[in-house]
Amino acid sequence: MGLMSVMADIWRSRSRSALTMSAVAIGIFSVTVISAAGQIGTAKINDSLDDMGVNSVLVEAQEAGVALSDSDIDALGGLSGVNGAMPLMAQVTKCELIESNVSCMVWGVNEKADEIISMKAIHGRLIDRSDLKKAENICVIDDEIALETYGRTNIVGKTVSVNFGGKYTDFTVVGVAESGLSPIQNMMNDAVPYFVYIPYTTAQNISGKSEYDKIAVLLDKNGDGETAIDRIKTCMANVKGEGSIKISELQSQKKQLDGILAAATSALSFTAGISLAVASVSVMTAMLVSVGERKREIGIKKSLGARNIRIVGEFLAESTMICIIGSIVGIAAGCAAAFVIGLAVGESFVMQTDIMLIAVAVSAVIGMISGSYPAYKAARMKPVDALKM
Repeated sequence: MGLMSVMADIWRSRSRSALTMSAVAIGIFSVTVISAAGQIGTAKINDSLDDMGVNSVLVEAQEAGVALSDSDIDALGGLSGVNGAMPLMAQVTKCELIESNVSCMVWGVNEKADEIISMKAIHGRLIDRSDLKKAENICVIDDEIALETYGRTNIVGKTVSVNFGGKYTDFTVVGVAESGLSPIQNMMNDAVPYFVYIPYTTAQNISGKSEYDKIAVLLDKNGDGETAIDRIKTCMANVKGEGSIKISELQSQKKQLDGILAAATSALSFTAGISLAVASVSVMTAMLVSVGERKREIGIKKSLGARNIRIVGEFLAESTMICIIGSIVGIAAGCAAAFVIGLAVGESFVMQTDIMLIAVAVSAVIGMISGSYPAYKAARMKPVDALKM
């Protein structure tokens, strides 16, 4: 049974074959689009978490009397799998901008804030070494506080008065950072709406403290995050004592989100796969109709000596080819739709070759299963009965 002969049989009943192929194509299209959406969604989530500083962890004291110092920063920064550590000083207080008095959290940071806690300046600049050395009264604020008070994001050069122990200290705004990207914002559970960043040396001068409230640690992106976190926990336990330090990180949240999205994608793909079961019924129905239409042809072939296995092969080849063509059309349409979705959300999408091959293989199996009964029925037909038509 040659390929041209199979295609000729399909072309002979092309309207019915096209409808049957469409049923298969729709099923494959649905599975392809859902799988692609899951892949794009996972990439989007990972990009967002990377922007939020998923490779950063916060180390803070969990017990009273436990303080973090420069020696702890040096110890953490020297660990394998760690790219750097930064001191953090934090205080919930009030800030005044023009005539507005708002709650905020003031963070004392250093010049590595852009790397370690993923701060991104949308206006002006971030804190630099010169600010730290001189303990300047400058600050970087998040764009939300600027919008709330001034109605715009660019307020570089304006003055923010921060309440420290009942006394207000003026700070000049040198930069506005994008709100919500820093992991320390995401780990605060929205308890404090606005963030203000100042040089940690300035915070030390104002507070009179030399210790730090927290230490932000940047993990190596190419390393094993969980192993690095375990090293951090072990290091702090050895220095400060077991259970005295709390580690906050986004790595576990990232894995949980990836797992949830993968499970949801699998569930939706399974649901979409039901359409393939419906398509298999359409294939079987079409092939049964084809057997009925070709009774005389089958009778002539059998009277000329065609064996049952040849008749079975003809119908199985036809049903399988219909499903394969339908799957190819479905994959092409699905990839096109996925490409458009990717463009819409700003994520590239590349259909994996193994997924395409699996889709074609599954379609071929569906074609063989769906065509089995019609092929068996055609093979069992007696030449005398077939030629009576």
